Amino acid sequence: MISLFEVEFLDDAINFLDSIDSKAARKIIYNIDKASYTHDPGLFKKLSGEIWEFRTRFSNKQYRMLAFWDRTKDKKTLVICSHGFIKKSRKVPDKELSKAQQIRMEYFK
Repeated sequence: MISLFEVEFLDDAINFLDSIDSKAARKIIYNIDKASYTHDPGLFKKLSGEIWEFRTRFSNKQYRMLAFWDRTKDKKTLVICSHGFIKKSRKVPDKELSKAQQIRMEYFK
């Protein structure tokens, strides 16, 4: 099976994964890997503008890793995970979207 995209994790994303339960972190990594081989909106979907989310439900918690595409690299299509959070409401908080947009702007500078 051929990967649709590669995933890179920025520091905030790595720090989030390090801060949560190791089983939850493994499940998130598994889902991200799975999403890179399938078109499953239950795992990876567009939120708004250029921001996407990797979705994982584990132990009655909704984990989200926000991301954006980098198509400027010479290698395969790349998805950059900006940061993660535990979702506590139905809607993704505006502050999390703003943070992802800010990280994206800094990344492309």
